[in-house]
Amino acid sequence: MDLQTLVEPDRVHRRVYTDAEIFEREMTHIFERVWVYCGHETQVPNPGDYYTVRIGRQPMVMVRDRDGEIRVLHNRCPHRGVQLCGNTHGNTGRSFVCSYHAWSFHLDGSLKTIPLGAEAYRGTRMNKSNPDCRMKPAARVASYRGFVFASLAADGPSLGDFLGEAKVAFDDMCDRSPEGKVTVVPVCHRVIQHSNWKFFMENQLDALHPSVTHQSTGVAATRVEKRVIEEQGSAPLYYHMLSTFASSFEQWDQVQTLNFPHGHGILKAYMGLRPQDPDTRAYEALLVKAYGRKRTEEYLSRSIHHVLVYPYLSVQSPLQQLRCLRPLGPDRTLSEIWHFRLDGAPEAIYRRSLWYYNLVNSPATMINADDLENWTKGQWGLESDGGDWVSFHRHFGTDRREGDIVTSTKGTSEVVMRNQFDAWMQYMTRD
Repeated sequence: MDLQTLVEPDRVHRRVYTDAEIFEREMTHIFERVWVYCGHETQVPNPGDYYTVRIGRQPMVMVRDRDGEIRVLHNRCPHRGVQLCGNTHGNTGRSFVCSYHAWSFHLDGSLKTIPLGAEAYRGTRMNKSNPDCRMKPAARVASYRGFVFASLAADGPSLGDFLGEAKVAFDDMCDRSPEGKVTVVPVCHRVIQHSNWKFFMENQLDALHPSVTHQSTGVAATRVEKRVIEEQGSAPLYYHMLSTFASSFEQWDQVQTLNFPHGHGILKAYMGLRPQDPDTRAYEALLVKAYGRKRTEEYLSRSIHHVLVYPYLSVQSPLQQLRCLRPLGPDRTLSEIWHFRLDGAPEAIYRRSLWYYNLVNSPATMINADDLENWTKGQWGLESDGGDWVSFHRHFGTDRREGDIVTSTKGTSEVVMRNQFDAWMQYMTRD
């Protein structure tokens, strides 16, 4: 397979979205090598607490050990290969026990007991000194501000180097807490997208699509918002969360994207989220007390709406949301949509972000449904014989590079997609 023939500076071949062989290479060369988000440390607060997760094609389990350390292990018994954890989450007690033949393992994955071991396995290689008789750990595990990542590759950049400028996603979320940390809301939305994972990643920083794709919701919300303001003098912030989608093309062109190495990127803020209501003023007073006025203003003035951690994560830090992709096939992707509380912040601030979580990011909202429909139709179109190429020509030739950051003269530029495929090619063509 000559991947160089499939990716050009201003377009890519449809096969990169549809081909099963390419998808398998993405699993081995990207998802099973890079640092992949596993969860937040507050998902497993107690020893024995676990959450199951997929890294590429590999079923894994994130677990809190008795010493407080978080481990990420392959969810597989080394005896006959049975998955040890069948539930999404729970508490396994002091050990993992296989439901098939009762092999048991300490929370760090090391072998605890083999039934009939001394007699039944005498003279064989199946014993405690053999590393093949333990739950295989992820090659590397690290966390940043409570967000836990694992890599199945023993070598490669550190987590900090991989995240690079995209670390601001987690800094921005945690810095908005008066205590500098967040707690996960334990129930997330899960959606199966009938499309390639790249559709989602390209869409998140595409500043042109909102006023087209989400026009019906944005226009309707704008009409109601105006009526409420006329009748009551002001409207709740959640109307603004929807009406902003109906901004004009000219307004979207003013919303800049920043594009970083490894395919990461930022869509700058376009939504005003600092109303001067009593709840917001009380919240900001808590931040001033914790950090001082200068740092508080620095934190709240960051121009961020989305931060992408390529190739699988979208973080909306001002609204405490995180969406993580788990690719299942060339045309099938699981998205997990998580929500976080700011520790020490008033309940009203949590409720404000919860409105966005349910109005924009939940499976039931029209916003999410609009996107899902487009991505599904896009997948169908690329599987047809209507043409071979996907265009990324919009404002091609206007990209500007300053050090490692790539921008464009227009916010609606497809520089986002071009940057992501630069990273894709680097990952896919390495040894």
